[in-house]
Amino acid sequence: MTLRERIRDWAQPIYYLGQNPITLTGAVVTTSTALTTIAFWFYDVFLPGPPHPYIGLLVFLILPGIFVLSLLLIPLGIWLRRRSLLASGKLPEIFPAIDLGLPVVRRTMEYVAAATVLNLLIVGTASYRGVQYMDSTEFCGQTCHTVMDPEFTAYQNSPHSRVDCVACHIGPGASWFVRSKLSGLRQVFAVTFHTYSRPIPSPVEHLRPARETCEQCHWPQRFTGGKFLVNTSYKDDEKNTPQKDVLLLKVGGGTWQGSVGIHGRHLADNARIRYISTDIERQVIPAVYYTDDTGKTTEFISSDAKPTKEQLDKGEHRVMDCVDCHNRPTHAFDLPENAVDKQMSNGRISPDLPYIRKKAVEVLKVDYPTRAVAQQSIIAALNNFYRTNYPQIYATRRTLVEQSGQEVANIYLRNVFPDMRLTWGTHPNNIGHNDSPGCFRCHDGSHTSADGQTITNDCSACHDVLASGEENPKVLTDLGMK
Repeated sequence: MTLRERIRDWAQPIYYLGQNPITLTGAVVTTSTALTTIAFWFYDVFLPGPPHPYIGLLVFLILPGIFVLSLLLIPLGIWLRRRSLLASGKLPEIFPAIDLGLPVVRRTMEYVAAATVLNLLIVGTASYRGVQYMDSTEFCGQTCHTVMDPEFTAYQNSPHSRVDCVACHIGPGASWFVRSKLSGLRQVFAVTFHTYSRPIPSPVEHLRPARETCEQCHWPQRFTGGKFLVNTSYKDDEKNTPQKDVLLLKVGGGTWQGSVGIHGRHLADNARIRYISTDIERQVIPAVYYTDDTGKTTEFISSDAKPTKEQLDKGEHRVMDCVDCHNRPTHAFDLPENAVDKQMSNGRISPDLPYIRKKAVEVLKVDYPTRAVAQQSIIAALNNFYRTNYPQIYATRRTLVEQSGQEVANIYLRNVFPDMRLTWGTHPNNIGHNDSPGCFRCHDGSHTSADGQTITNDCSACHDVLASGEENPKVLTDLGMK
């Protein structure tokens, strides 16, 4: 049988059975959707910057989805008509002949072949672009605006603001990609039916191990030096008197001298430290298991928590990794005092304004019904304070007052989201121990082993305090940093 005859025999039943409303509708919708999708792709190519998340949702997900569904209508209509004719006994044994000698028939066949190739290209391109879009920061942070607004806002103001969300939340490899998309499907239903948690729970369950994400860029064993840290805060007096804490953090891994820093002690070897937490946020840690360099494991049990065997069995058993301390590496939310001190240090809130630190913290802690009300009320309250109590300053430095007021309002807008029930201190930050237990979850002096060893709570184990609460620390003068 010649190729011409094979094509004819293959095309006869499709041509005959394809003359039904469902198949014809699928063909029309497929063609129109394909043209619309291609037009939007050209628009995306020449559009300056990333598309609006909802335009991206339409271009990369909805239209390709309609295109694929329309393609499926074509064989579905053929199958349904064949089944209907077969059930009624009207299915012909020999289908009407197709004369390939006629130019119109040949052109039709050529059009169908070309359309098939084009459809395959469109499906392949749409799949690639769809996956690419779903991995974009815009899709992750802005598509579900209300739900992700707090996390996306914090992300934009973080050290990882240039790192794609998928680099940390998915990482390399197909298995975690598939797992993330299945999780995303569940989240789509939660957003659609408004069953999502408020606020988003922390820590994230089933997060990929930090060795496969964080440590693709950060390598704890190579942190060989200490970190010199200067923190500036301000008193609540009229002059906003600055005070500085100067620390030398022992953050390193192992050094050539043989000393071991924080990262080296906690993360030098896989499974060096395991622990059990008995609360969802991992703030209560009644049991810690430490494996030393010889392979010996020591169990430390908290004498304060006094956990029962049942509590330990039901608790979360974890191998310690980066996110147990760096639990808010990107999505960090400040407390009012810290946020105001930070903005005063970089000059966005002027320390020259009397009592600005005290008043800023005061207005930030007010319970506002909405973010819009908060923004207006904070700016108005600070303006009124200086207009009433320091009219000369308000008259001569009004621009500075208004600028500082707007920066205080911005602090609120970065950290408080009433719609998501996220307010000051909702998510504890485990780095340090000033604002939440942090290090003291384990280093509290109450975790003791059966042979009398205790997890140290000696400050010098983690840092040397070179100055504390001093206006003009001598160490900074000696180093030429005053």
